[in-house]
Amino acid sequence: MNEFEKDVQSKSNDAVDSGVGFGVSFLFFTIMFVIGVTIKMIG
Repeated sequence: MNEFEKDVQSKSNDAVDSGVGFGVSFLFFTIMFVIGVTIKMIG
C-alpha cells in the first residue's frame, strides 16, 4: 500500500466536494446569464 493512502489529509467524500464545485460553477454561470439577459432587455 502506498504511504499516501495510509495518511490522507482529507477523509471527506469526494462526491460531496464535486457536487459543491458543480453547484458553485452552475450558480456562477446562471448569474452571468441573468445579467446578460437583463442588460439586453434594458438596451
